[in-house]
Amino acid sequence: MSEPTHPLRVSARGLLRRRGVWLPSAVILGLLSFVLSLLYLGANNDPVGSTKDLPIALVNADKGTQVAGKRIDLGAQITARITGAADLKEKVDWQQVDRRTADDLLARGKVFGALVIPDDFSASVAALAGPAQRTPHPPTMTALTNPAAGSFGSSMATEINRKVVETTSAEVGKQLGQAAAQRAAQAAKAHAATAPGAATAHTAPAPGAAAQLTIADPVHLSVQEGHPLGQHSGLGLSAFFYALVLVLGGMLGANVIHMQVDTALGYAASDKGPFRIVKPVQHATRLHHFLVCSALMVVLSMLTSALAMAAAVGVIGIDASNLPMLWLFGTCATAAMGITALALLAVFGTPGPLVSMLVLIGLAVPSAGATIPIQALPDFYRFLAEFEPFRQVVDGVRSILYFGAQTDAGLGRAWTMVAIGFGASLALGLVFTRLYDRRGLHRSTPHLAQPVPVG
Repeated sequence: MSEPTHPLRVSARGLLRRRGVWLPSAVILGLLSFVLSLLYLGANNDPVGSTKDLPIALVNADKGTQVAGKRIDLGAQITARITGAADLKEKVDWQQVDRRTADDLLARGKVFGALVIPDDFSASVAALAGPAQRTPHPPTMTALTNPAAGSFGSSMATEINRKVVETTSAEVGKQLGQAAAQRAAQAAKAHAATAPGAATAHTAPAPGAAAQLTIADPVHLSVQEGHPLGQHSGLGLSAFFYALVLVLGGMLGANVIHMQVDTALGYAASDKGPFRIVKPVQHATRLHHFLVCSALMVVLSMLTSALAMAAAVGVIGIDASNLPMLWLFGTCATAAMGITALALLAVFGTPGPLVSMLVLIGLAVPSAGATIPIQALPDFYRFLAEFEPFRQVVDGVRSILYFGAQTDAGLGRAWTMVAIGFGASLALGLVFTRLYDRRGLHRSTPHLAQPVPVG
């Protein structure tokens, strides 16, 4: 079958020789790769070094004890040493609370972990230097994890608690060793004074069995779950991936809807395999185009949220409760992301999808605190986290999935920021489309270059 004839034709070689084909593509793709590499790797390059004010609860339940008529309160001493440590002063925000408050903070995702000094800590340390015990009871501090607040952040808190306990154990072991040496010297001196002739036959009493076993490293660490998660929660990452589905659903949905409306109006051709359908051009103002796309986005977000939940909960079986709230929040979040993408399309035109990808994905994912906690990000990303939409969606989904949809566990802020984002994006689209219409910049009347007749 012969090829159709057109007034203007170009060969593949001629097209590849055009600077206008290579240069814009090279600039856009090069900048995109460079910027995305900066954004993603810059956020995750040194989380430990960037950590600032990581919230960890510190519980001192130690009741102290009496030794030789003297009051000993090791819990208070250790707490003061921990909170005053120079190497952790700026990195950790130690929240000194009681156990009940610590459990509440863990259950609302306000801390990434907790370190608990038990009520018998001083008594257990004092007993190590006492008489032999059949069952040694070493002093034990407990580190509570909270992967629901973020698995990486919880791991960071646990590692910090582990190092704190190691330092504490070394300090306590040193004190126990010095005390044991002093008691042994005093006992030897007293024995020599009372029975000089038997000095070679009797030695000073040795420390108890428990002290002999644990004198060098007396304090143990017990790691326990502070706020347990279900087996099908992705170790605290299911909220991140579910939020990613919602954000992508809004962004990609906006592009699909925009293209479908353009096709229906004849602004764009519809290619299905080798077949192309071009409908007659029908005029619609930019404002009406944006309103129609926005209405479709809001209505279809109800469907996409329901199907996303059906796949995640019904098919895959992730741990999820409060399903009506999950559907409602998913609908609103998807609609807000979609309206944002549609507004950027209305304002920027063809570059709109790239701009929306940069705003909703490129800048948003590294600053969301979904994998690396916000407290472990550089300052630039912490600034972005205050308003970037992905962080708000992650916090809302995390509250619904892990914290019983508590308002003060992130859901309240998420609702507020989603509403603000929806309203601001809608206003942006309405203002610019109205402005373009008033200036006569209609999409249905393109100015095409006319072919120039040859000689």
